[in-house]
Amino acid sequence: MAHVEHGLFDRGAARLAYEVRGEGPALLMIAPGGMRSAMAAWSRLPFDLVGALAARFRVVLMDQRNAGASMAPVHASDGWATYTADQLALMDHLGIERFAVAGMCIGGPYAIRLCRAAPERVTRAVLFQPIGQDGENQAAFHALFDGWKDERAANHPEASDADWASFRANLWDTGELLYGASEDDVRATEQPLLVLVGDDLYHPRAVSERVVELAPDAELVHDWKDPARGAALVARLHAFLAARD
Repeated sequence: MAHVEHGLFDRGAARLAYEVRGEGPALLMIAPGGMRSAMAAWSRLPFDLVGALAARFRVVLMDQRNAGASMAPVHASDGWATYTADQLALMDHLGIERFAVAGMCIGGPYAIRLCRAAPERVTRAVLFQPIGQDGENQAAFHALFDGWKDERAANHPEASDADWASFRANLWDTGELLYGASEDDVRATEQPLLVLVGDDLYHPRAVSERVVELAPDAELVHDWKDPARGAALVARLHAFLAARD
């Protein structure tokens, strides 16, 4: 059985829950779920992706702030950069200098942001059905944020309605391709990218295709959701993530 470590990490007033599984080259996995991005979400996949990757890599999982067991104050200034700083601080806390990233859903823009914020540290990235702007889905992301806010607001007396509104705008009113990352960010991402295509309202196919068009070194993967293809997908991920940079 792969080594498993559970922990809580304090970054200022934020307390972040994390888990480390396995040994080998480091891989930060950022879970799907939008504002509810928490490591438990990986268990809802049709096969054990985390376990399969932990057989070869030191996999770092985390609950994003105010998701799962992680808590943090809410401020008007909160936005994409807040989460990127959390993610890098966790890797610092664990003493991990270089690592790959695999992000699903909201993890797509997080992965691009990490590539851009710490190019000397992030070696390569996998984007599983990244979220993105298609001109039709902004209201859907507003609704997801508002539902999450309604669940959490009672625990945040420090946050006014104006704080929540500013936070939402910082995330979902950017007008950028990946909401948290622009086309220019993707063009400037030099790390190899493996993009597993999306195909729904939150994860538009055109966004996945556009990322591959723009990035200097990117490959698009189709037909990856079939459980019967799970072994082939894991082999593809192992090969990509283990490649030398």
